[in-house]
Amino acid sequence: MFNEAPTSAWDGELEELFLRIGSRFGRVEPRRRVRDYVRGLLAPVGRKNGWQLAEWAGHAAPDGLQYLLSRSRWDADCVRDDLQQYVADQLGHTDGVLIVDDTGFVKKGGTSAGVQRQYSGTAGRTENCQIGVFAAYAGSRGHALVDRDLYLPRSWTGDRDRCRAARIPDERVFATKNDLARAMVRRAHASPLRFRWVTADAAYGQDSRFRRLIEDDLQLHYVVAVPKSQQVHGPRIEDRIRREVPPHNWHRLSAGIGAKGERHYDWAGALLPVVAERDGDQPTRRRWMLARRSLNDPTDIAYFLASAPLEATLTDLARIAGCRWKIEECFQSAKNECGLDEYEVRRYTGWYRHITLAMLAHTFLAAAAAQEREKGAATTTHPTSWTSHQPKSAA
Repeated sequence: MFNEAPTSAWDGELEELFLRIGSRFGRVEPRRRVRDYVRGLLAPVGRKNGWQLAEWAGHAAPDGLQYLLSRSRWDADCVRDDLQQYVADQLGHTDGVLIVDDTGFVKKGGTSAGVQRQYSGTAGRTENCQIGVFAAYAGSRGHALVDRDLYLPRSWTGDRDRCRAARIPDERVFATKNDLARAMVRRAHASPLRFRWVTADAAYGQDSRFRRLIEDDLQLHYVVAVPKSQQVHGPRIEDRIRREVPPHNWHRLSAGIGAKGERHYDWAGALLPVVAERDGDQPTRRRWMLARRSLNDPTDIAYFLASAPLEATLTDLARIAGCRWKIEECFQSAKNECGLDEYEVRRYTGWYRHITLAMLAHTFLAAAAAQEREKGAATTTHPTSWTSHQPKSAA
């Protein structure tokens, strides 16, 4: 059992979360340490590194928390499974959308698992960094990160001695970011999470195997971004939209609520041939090609492919496409409030453990904010408003 009785309704909810994951830790020491670690990630600590988290928790040194991330016996994937069940219970809804994206973690040196000079969308340039591929779940009650994988470039998987030094398992071979994303969608589909839609940016949307997995293998729907050069039955999508959508068929629609209110764009859509399960069957869904045009800059046009139910409208597809930004909000708040990117671990196992616990902390904030909104007591829709409620004592 985790120590210390709840001291408030907020603390009581956190204790319930610790009870969910408690069975994943065979001894009382790691259960106490993971409790202190997650509480520290939720606390108003200036920097969520080992020393400051240990100091906040009342530890004389960070050794215990470092041991939790490096050598203690527990499986981060099992805790991820518990996190997904928690998200399903707290934020799950039939309107759920799964979102896939990656984010960079800038690092110095060359010994951290997976690090090399590579393009980071987070930094907007090539940096010495690690890349993590993530999935987020979004619904009407809130959104949170639900899965993660560390991308290992060929410079790593082709050097087994380097991998062993970073404690990367021998069975971990090279996989592209898209390979990791497809595996993540499969896991989410097999989890308790309820969703009918998947969305992603063009790095994943242009991958035909990614789209076929969603539509054919898993019988789900998607709205995914693609580059303007994406070929759609021959011609480029940019050319087809220009040719097939007359000027009066653009519609001003919302892509959802952002930090400054509704995010409006001009949208256009064109239907592609219907999709039947087998020859002779009645169609069950329609494919679309979409375009989204900025109101401020009419030359700024983004393109999408969609596979949707027969009854779906352009308004529905604009809403799903707009959900993709929610994973960016998750990255920002998880980094700013829960130390997602402030780890000091270098080995493969430590990365997964820290990232999973930071995701758990961030999910708790999202669930707490959802509960407060529904009670009518929240003063903001941002889940990090709960940070100020964090108890100071966790030891």
